[in-house]
Amino acid sequence: MAIENNIKETALIFEGGGMRASYTAGFLNNLLENGLYFDYVAGISAGSSHSVNYLSRDTQRAKRSFVDLVLDPQFGGWHSFLMGEGFFRSKYIYEDTPYPEAALPFDMQTFMENPARLRIGAFDRDSGEMKYYTKADIRNIEDLAKIVRSSSSMPIFMPPTFYDDHYYVDGGLGGGIPLDIAKKDGLKKFFVILTRPKGYRKSPVKYQGAIKRIYRRYPLVAEAMLNRHIAYNQTLDELETLEQEGKAFLVYPQTMPVTNREVNYSKLEESYRLGYEQGKREVPEWKEYLFG
Repeated sequence: MAIENNIKETALIFEGGGMRASYTAGFLNNLLENGLYFDYVAGISAGSSHSVNYLSRDTQRAKRSFVDLVLDPQFGGWHSFLMGEGFFRSKYIYEDTPYPEAALPFDMQTFMENPARLRIGAFDRDSGEMKYYTKADIRNIEDLAKIVRSSSSMPIFMPPTFYDDHYYVDGGLGGGIPLDIAKKDGLKKFFVILTRPKGYRKSPVKYQGAIKRIYRRYPLVAEAMLNRHIAYNQTLDELETLEQEGKAFLVYPQTMPVTNREVNYSKLEESYRLGYEQGKREVPEWKEYLFG
């Protein structure tokens, strides 16, 4: 049976946020469990994992990616950080786990058969530009794994990802919420899953001198890190305006009990539970906006 999507001409957008995605995985699973299938999905950083898990329609993997995987001894930590593999061992997390007998099997067939459009954003370390990958760029699971890893390579805490003759770092450096590409693709309505509570605005980064030193060979990365709060806050302002105009529905976590680098399983499990229960309560509002 062909896979069909029932929400047309509205973009589903997943914000990044590292392990805060444990909470929004609960939102994602409520979308899937209620048959809310968008035909356009865009994600950055942790939101790229959400995007591909959503398109593969795998509720178990959506949760396990940001909760259960921290129990895997190969997940990471300070030892792997000091070895140059990252606090989160990105090669293992993204490239080694999606195979059938590995830790996080990925349903590549369902993903590829899903006709929805996909956009995953990554930041080119050397050009300072955002690269948005599409389904057309994905020939196999190796491509998919590299693209999601490229989008998710958190500065300082993960090494950059080399793919397609370029080095990429976290797509969050371009702002963190891929509204720009959805607008460029002609979408006029937006359903946005955010990882910060309502009213949040990002402050300028601390330790600016240290960042400039760490990325002295890659000044465009340092510049993006130092200016990220400006682009991020401008996007939130625009989303709030769109919401007032009825052109966007913003799903905020009511609370956020974890940081982007949380690795405590119990805290992540609780974070997911809170997100799932909030999503369950709010599904009627979502449906009213999407179908009403």
